[in-house]
Amino acid sequence: MTNFSRLVRFVPKSSTSSKPLIGQPVDDQLDVGLASYDSRSIEVEVYSGDSVLNPGDKTGKKEIVDRLLSPLTRSEVGTIRCIGLNYVNHAKEVNQPIPTTPTLFMKPATALADPYPSPTVLPKALVKDNAADYEAEVAIVIGKDAKNVSEEEALEHLLGITAANDVSQRAAQFAQSQWSFSKSFDGACPIGPAIVHRDQIHNLTEVRISGILNGETVQDSKLDDLIFSIPKIISFLSQGTTLPAGTIIITGTPAGVGFTADPKVTLKDGDEFRVFVSHGVGTLINKIVEEK
Repeated sequence: MTNFSRLVRFVPKSSTSSKPLIGQPVDDQLDVGLASYDSRSIEVEVYSGDSVLNPGDKTGKKEIVDRLLSPLTRSEVGTIRCIGLNYVNHAKEVNQPIPTTPTLFMKPATALADPYPSPTVLPKALVKDNAADYEAEVAIVIGKDAKNVSEEEALEHLLGITAANDVSQRAAQFAQSQWSFSKSFDGACPIGPAIVHRDQIHNLTEVRISGILNGETVQDSKLDDLIFSIPKIISFLSQGTTLPAGTIIITGTPAGVGFTADPKVTLKDGDEFRVFVSHGVGTLINKIVEEK
């Protein structure tokens, strides 16, 4: 039996220190990402643990969120696994054949970033290329070590899901055969605002994801458009390789990325990109800032 339905990691308003807390929002219908953006009160039932991987139990205390943080810390996630070209309609829009094997690239832990109000900073070394792009993604979190697991066993190792933005620099990406450099700069993987336990989602293919750029919905899909399902991804990546608890896997982006749009769309200073994921995850909001 699970002891939470969804959790946030946050800095509380009442604390005199900056030590983050873990807890479950009292209002189970509240989109905590939007509430944070609008400076609305987010009341949280505090848990005794200090990590979503080991949250402990409800303490009976309640706190008000001062600032939302990424559900996991850099020290917990290790290397972030990323699946490329994993939606049927995205493969079609970029004129690529449907892959028969998952494509893996990596982001370092230093790419992990918090939701709003933390900014998403485009590195000054890459701004000149005018090629920054968004990728709304569902991120999955491994809850217990996984190695050589079958697809049938895979969901036993899944803790839950959250939202991610795979911020990408397309000029650097297309200049190389490997994608990691173009997607690994500091802050290039904001996640949040909440993690929803797998038991709260009866059918993962019904999860909906949307990407919204400056108020316009540019990406919208359900996970039934995935080429490789979440169980398939977990099983595939675990063959011969341990996926430690805390591992984040971002599962690909739906159709609608900016760089292949006509006309082309790129991220610029002052833009706002939102990733909405259903079933209680809520809205990850990223304010784009160009490094000076």
